Amino acid sequence: MRYFIEFSYNGSAYFGYQIQPNQISVQEELEKALSTILRKPIKTTGAGRTDTGVHAKKMFAHFEIDENVDDNLVHKLNSFLSENIAIKKIFEVPADLHARFDATYRTYEYYISLEKNPFSKDSSWQYWRQKPLDINLMNEACKILFEYDDFTSFAKLHTDNKTNICKIYKAEWEQLGNQLKFTISADRFLRNMVRAIVGTMVEVGSGKIAPNDLRLIIEDKFRNSAGVSAPAQGLFLVDVGYDF
Repeated sequence: MRYFIEFSYNGSAYFGYQIQPNQISVQEELEKALSTILRKPIKTTGAGRTDTGVHAKKMFAHFEIDENVDDNLVHKLNSFLSENIAIKKIFEVPADLHARFDATYRTYEYYISLEKNPFSKDSSWQYWRQKPLDINLMNEACKILFEYDDFTSFAKLHTDNKTNICKIYKAEWEQLGNQLKFTISADRFLRNMVRAIVGTMVEVGSGKIAPNDLRLIIEDKFRNSAGVSAPAQGLFLVDVGYDF
């Protein structure tokens, strides 16, 4: 039987979601907890992978087991796991439903703090030392993203991506008091794509480049044409969509 897990995590303590040698990851912690409680080796497949320091408010993974799971598994996992990972629910799904490949969209939020704030230093880009940002120019640049589907210029170099084609459904900046929030939703994302887009948008907002320069950057299909990646701690995966 196949089960989906819905969970969230603070990524500050982890070297990303996906298991990797000699580094602590969210997936490793999750599999260790499942294997200990269920008393058999459990492997999980996540809806995607987040980079070092990136957070998730809503993430999914699936695992398989040849027996029904205990109704109290959510509580047991939350008792076993560190305070950085919270299990929301676990539910059975069709045996062919895949946490990664059957996701129809993913949504991220990125937060920029416009004032020095010790309470958001691990959850936003502390931007208060730098030039003011023009959110109207940044939203003007957002509209250009919808004109394209090849985002090679925002992709991390030397990855195993078979394609850099993505369909963006939403891209928008909002001001929330002394914070800016960027929301972006697409059918898929390339590694480092959101942080590269945010870094480039900040160049637009600070007047370093014009909104229309974004077209040239995208059409170059060259990572060095885009801005520097925004810091990881401001990025949150907030939703993953499925047809269930």
